[in-house]
Amino acid sequence: MASAQQLIGLIKSHAEGDETRFFDLAMQLAAAEDQKGHVRLAEQLRAWADAGKSPSRAHSSQPTLLAAPRGELGELVGTSYPATRLASLILPATIQDELSHLVAETRQRDRLEARGLHPRRRVLLSGPPGTGKTMTASALAGELKFPMYTVLLHGLITKYFGETASKLRTIFDAVRTNRGVYLFDEIDALAGSRTRGDDVGEARRILNSFLQFLEEDPGPSIIVATTNVPELLDSAILRRFDVVLRYELPDADAIEQTVRRRLNGFKTGRIAWKQLAAAAGGLSTADLVRGTEDAARRAVLSGLDTISTPALLDAFERRRTLQLIGDTNGSTRQISHPSANNGDGQKVPPHRRGQRAPSK
Repeated sequence: MASAQQLIGLIKSHAEGDETRFFDLAMQLAAAEDQKGHVRLAEQLRAWADAGKSPSRAHSSQPTLLAAPRGELGELVGTSYPATRLASLILPATIQDELSHLVAETRQRDRLEARGLHPRRRVLLSGPPGTGKTMTASALAGELKFPMYTVLLHGLITKYFGETASKLRTIFDAVRTNRGVYLFDEIDALAGSRTRGDDVGEARRILNSFLQFLEEDPGPSIIVATTNVPELLDSAILRRFDVVLRYELPDADAIEQTVRRRLNGFKTGRIAWKQLAAAAGGLSTADLVRGTEDAARRAVLSGLDTISTPALLDAFERRRTLQLIGDTNGSTRQISHPSANNGDGQKVPPHRRGQRAPSK
């Protein structure tokens, strides 16, 4: 018969609405009973497990009560049920592997807990804007069928003494009681270094409270924090996270994979991928997607089903131009077209377009 740990796991997964884990445990029980010669019992277990995955049951098990927090919590977090999956992300194999293990640890936490181990629950994602950090949080929630709670910093941080720490306590109380993926986007505002010269007493108290709350058991939830500028974080914050993943701008392979995936349904056989990768160097994944979509829209409106290399080059150059808008360092930047030169009659290499011209 089933062990005590297996029965506890079944009950917990059912109570938490974790359909995937409930099905996995039920199938494990069925396999175990089959090996013992209890064929009829194994068949019944499989039949009930399959019945539990029916569309009507899956729809009714949606934890809608968690979808709209009310009261003070409702003012501090935004809620969504992402459909994104890990397979939707274009990331290095090492990061994909870590994320897959995080999902597996959460789904099979009973196996870990039976050996005195616990799933990793606190994840810090670091890297330039547009490299997929926020989408990673969505993918984790989508894979686990968890709601995603995005912490709204504008509602969290106030000018009143002690109020921010009190609101942080409200959020972390929810972390322990309302299962989900909790996203702290751009945590620099909460976890800035205590050695900065502009530090004030209240900022220090907020950081200390945040560090203390991170130490506490997050229950069944996952905490994901992101930062674009890790050098601004206090050194103590890194020790509070179970895993830290560094995101980079896409390389040539990732550039081609991103463009190919977004142009699914278009003819791309004549695209010069090496030339495209050189021209797209320095753009984020988000910029690549938007630039590719821009080229696709123009092709559709022109009645074309083929995307050319020049069309993509132009689209990426427009994205690079948008990056330069708002430059506040007081200097003038020259935006180069693919056919432009550097003023001396020399062609500007694609990977140098949009960069500052050397002073003479």
